[in-house]
Amino acid sequence: MGKPRSITIDTRTFDKYGDANQFFSAMLNRYPMGAIVNPADSFDLAALLKRHDELADKVGVGIDHFEVGAAPDGHPGRCFWIVRTDDKRADFSFKHCLEPKPFD
Repeated sequence: MGKPRSITIDTRTFDKYGDANQFFSAMLNRYPMGAIVNPADSFDLAALLKRHDELADKVGVGIDHFEVGAAPDGHPGRCFWIVRTDDKRADFSFKHCLEPKPFD
């Protein structure tokens, strides 16, 4: 078994990938479909989103808020959605953001 991989974002540090995965999974699942994410959770999501390799494309002109909705393109389940200040929407997977990065 390999050494646990810690994950640090601007708002918190997780000792292991599994801890981060559990934290964001619980966050996603505590909101009903279509709900707007509260400001405290949005702060953590914005910090996590900085780890996304398509950050500029996802954020575009800026984030207005985050929502929980159905996963796109026929994928099962739910995901977080970015609602931008220009009213465009972009989905993102918190699991993608947790994947190893060169700076980890």
